Amino acid sequence: MLKIKALFFTGLLLSGIMSECLASSLAQQWAMVTQPTYSISQSIGTYNAGCISGAVSVPANGNGYQMMRLSRKRSFGHPDLKQFIEKLGQTAATQQLGLLLIGDLGQPRGGPTLSGHRSHQSGLDVDIWFLLSKQAASRTLALNERETWSAPSVLAGQSDAINYSQWSLVHEKVLEVAARMPEVDRIFVNPSIKRELCIRHTSEGWLRKIRPWWKHDDHFHVRLKCPKDNKYCQGQEALPQGDGCDAGLNWWFTEEAKHPAPSKTPPKPLVLPARCDAVLKE
Repeated sequence: MLKIKALFFTGLLLSGIMSECLASSLAQQWAMVTQPTYSISQSIGTYNAGCISGAVSVPANGNGYQMMRLSRKRSFGHPDLKQFIEKLGQTAATQQLGLLLIGDLGQPRGGPTLSGHRSHQSGLDVDIWFLLSKQAASRTLALNERETWSAPSVLAGQSDAINYSQWSLVHEKVLEVAARMPEVDRIFVNPSIKRELCIRHTSEGWLRKIRPWWKHDDHFHVRLKCPKDNKYCQGQEALPQGDGCDAGLNWWFTEEAKHPAPSKTPPKPLVLPARCDAVLKE
């Protein structure tokens, strides 16, 4: 019996290693592409297993925002995502909320990346730092600043408490503005941030889009809905009813949530839609 169990777990381990190798090989193919396709913009597949044709690049500098980590070459997305960033930046500038520092969007043709994200594959995801720099709002950040600045956590140490020297009402306003935009499907934040918003904005409709997720204590992740006429785009399941401030939020602060048990099954291999083959080879 012990020998059978050993063989079983060895099989799981080898299967997991093979899946990781295949995923890495696939990610390398997509990471090597440096230019988008010149076809009509189409998000294809899911956020975690997809690609994009006709992606556009977000300029390094815009009204109310600047792009960070330019060396990562992940400034590409659907035109709807570019428009969203520009609108949010415009609001930040008009309302003097500080400069939005934009992190990763996606690769020139989407697809899996070598590091950093499982999602961001179909051109509809963007990370925005919680570091809102008013000092930098009046100047263009130098290249070394974009590469070396870090987004500080808004939590106090290793606790679940909000660090109010890093968190302010301005952050709440930026999240509210983003969540109220109709093209936004959901926004991922640290559970402590969601709890803070629930305390201050009980029953406000936009809270429904603010979803707790692991980490996300130094940035928030905006995910757009599938654009109109993108028939090969697969959206996520519908959000549950309510503002998300019910008892379900408490689970995120349990030991089960903080230290999830490792899976006993190997990860499924990443399979992209067949149409992504043509996008990659174009």
